[in-house]
Amino acid sequence: MSRRIGLFGGTFNPIHHGHLRLARAIQRRASLDEVWLMVTPQNPWKQQDALLADDLRLQMVRAATRRSCRLVASGYEFRLPRPSYTWHTLQSLSADYPDDEFVLILGGDNWERFPQWYHHEEILQRYHIVVYPRSGSDIDMAALPVNVQVVEAPLMDVSSTQIRQMVHDGMPYRHLVPAAVADIIDRRRLYL
Repeated sequence: MSRRIGLFGGTFNPIHHGHLRLARAIQRRASLDEVWLMVTPQNPWKQQDALLADDLRLQMVRAATRRSCRLVASGYEFRLPRPSYTWHTLQSLSADYPDDEFVLILGGDNWERFPQWYHHEEILQRYHIVVYPRSGSDIDMAALPVNVQVVEAPLMDVSSTQIRQMVHDGMPYRHLVPAAVADIIDRRRLYL
């Protein structure tokens, strides 16, 4: 049976309630069967200095999605060449899961940079894209290709960077992440 799967990539360093709320909203509003939270091993756009080991970030995403049948933790990109480019991921997924349709989920900020992406024209030709607006992003609705859908989704005013700093500074942070994720952070003494 064919599935319509949204791909929500990120370093998830750590995953937090904002990521999960956003993924759930997009899953419903874009009529996706599942959203795969793709833990990115190396993002060409981000500095890697503060990036936790791949397996630890995947462990936290698995803990955060354990009780969800629609959100799936994925370390799929770990076995692909690095840096991980979305085009390679989409090509590989399409080959491994030929019966499924993959939909790329992007924030408005990434949509603005999309013309700079590796093989962006081929991605647009072969895949659907769901874009969610972000604070400060400017999406020209009239200029969107037919296979690009804009979905309004809740945005939490929190970032993984802020959470890492809060943990490092000994500030209360547990309300911003699932309890199972906070337990991993505390037990493993991450971000200190």
